[in-house]
Amino acid sequence: MRVIVVGAGAAGMMAAIAAAESGQEVLLLEKMDQAGRKLRITGKGRCNLTNTAALKDFLQHIGSESNFMRNAFARFFNQELMQFFENHNVPLTIERGSRVFPASGKSLDIFLALINVIEKHPNITFRKNAAVKSINIENGEVRGVKLQDGEHIAGNKVIVATGGLSYPTTGSTGAGYRMAEEAGHTVIEQVPSLVALRCEESIPEELVGFALKNVELTICQENGKPIFKQFGEMTFVEDGIDGPIVLSASRIASRRLHNGEKLFAKIDLKPALDNEVLDKRLINDLNSNGTRIFNDALRLWLPAELIPLALKSMHIEYYKRLNQINGAERKRLLAFLKGVNLTLVGTHDYNEAIVTQGGVKLKEINPKTMESKLIKGLHFAGEVLDLDADTGGYNLQIAFSTGFAAGSAEMQQGSLA
Repeated sequence: MRVIVVGAGAAGMMAAIAAAESGQEVLLLEKMDQAGRKLRITGKGRCNLTNTAALKDFLQHIGSESNFMRNAFARFFNQELMQFFENHNVPLTIERGSRVFPASGKSLDIFLALINVIEKHPNITFRKNAAVKSINIENGEVRGVKLQDGEHIAGNKVIVATGGLSYPTTGSTGAGYRMAEEAGHTVIEQVPSLVALRCEESIPEELVGFALKNVELTICQENGKPIFKQFGEMTFVEDGIDGPIVLSASRIASRRLHNGEKLFAKIDLKPALDNEVLDKRLINDLNSNGTRIFNDALRLWLPAELIPLALKSMHIEYYKRLNQINGAERKRLLAFLKGVNLTLVGTHDYNEAIVTQGGVKLKEINPKTMESKLIKGLHFAGEVLDLDADTGGYNLQIAFSTGFAAGSAEMQQGSLA
């Protein structure tokens, strides 16, 4: 059997290796002049390749389609992936949140381990600068691919691992979606995910780049119904908000925003204190510091960078003394501390999005082999599928596991040396 793998990213490289290890002849095609471009910049160049969470917890980070991954994870999951890289001389380390990184802190080590196997494996031929134009299909079966230059390459199994739309400079241009549609597949509309959120309100210059720690972010619909809530760290950017909890929120908010839905962000600056306890503390602080000017005294409750936004939001004269603050003004101070409110209007684009949400509809894919239910011999792996997850190593594990499943589809029990 000749296997043609289209795309030499994380999923494609793993698919090629798995197929070769099962004894298949593999041709790996990459349209760029280098393989693994996105892999080498992932995790800010450190490559959070997986997460050691147990299967039940891991699946909770994938979302509504998590059960699709059960079969692939049963054959090749986090421990198998870690063993693969350690067997290829890449020591690993586990950091906060059970996130797994190369011990060197360099994503290049992950890439080199994969490419070294590919370049040395007798069953794999690797061609760069080889862009695929279309998949050749006859009578409902794969017959090979056609390159952009017109060359036809025969094969009875094609694995499309072309990635999504995120970081287009690395070669992720959505070509796989077009190939899937031409083969008759349903492709779910794509939106940026794990990405900064844009706000209607202008962000004060002094806040840009400022990070808030230990806050709680809630995303609400126009009727006030919360659709996301998480505790952690976030950062203000020129046109909105970014950071770990914002990226997680974008998985829920992105498609809604791109569909025109109005959403609101509420940032609780004092999540450890409920309104009643915090109000009592404010009363005590106001009484104990009665002669202090409000503008200066705000440092009792807020970092200096947030004070201009607080004054603008609370409509309290900055020159008032604390003993002049009335009950209504205290309540406005309390409301700000428990809820900095922003109106969300969109997301940053694919140049910044970590992953793409949307892709080949999963109901049309065999979850054991990643083979199309419509076309015999056509498989999909990685971000081209309608699969995305939270940050923390989950997305790369999906790429490696779906790549392994697609590549080793002819094997009953797959393993990698």
